[in-house]
Amino acid sequence: MYRDLASALEGLVSGETDAVANMANAAALIWETLPELNWVGFYRNVEGELVLGPFQGRPACIRIKFGEGVCGVAAQTRQVQRVEDVNAFPGHIACDSASNSEIVVPLVRDGQLIGVLDIDSPRTGRFTEGDEAGCARLGEILSRVL
Repeated sequence: MYRDLASALEGLVSGETDAVANMANAAALIWETLPELNWVGFYRNVEGELVLGPFQGRPACIRIKFGEGVCGVAAQTRQVQRVEDVNAFPGHIACDSASNSEIVVPLVRDGQLIGVLDIDSPRTGRFTEGDEAGCARLGEILSRVL
């Protein structure tokens, strides 16, 4: 599934230089492709703070400090965060109380953090190692075009 998703994403963003357009289409593609999600979107690195970007789902937190919540930890450590139960994650920020598991992929190009791709699910334990590898691949594609 992720091979097809990565291929579709490559085709969708190929030749487009506008980061907002690419984030919007990527969020919509992931939302429509992966099952059991309740939020997919981006937080952009704006002067050392994560600021909400294009997304699919309910309204979300607008600003997140580095090191706070799952997204902030991913931004600070620049490592994928795969959380089986967000309610057990120290400092979790509950933007949507329906979210129970989450995966966040930092988007890095030339050593600089562009932002993060955030994917939430209402099902605890939704994301596997396979999801992590697949989402990391999506992050690699997006890091080149954002």
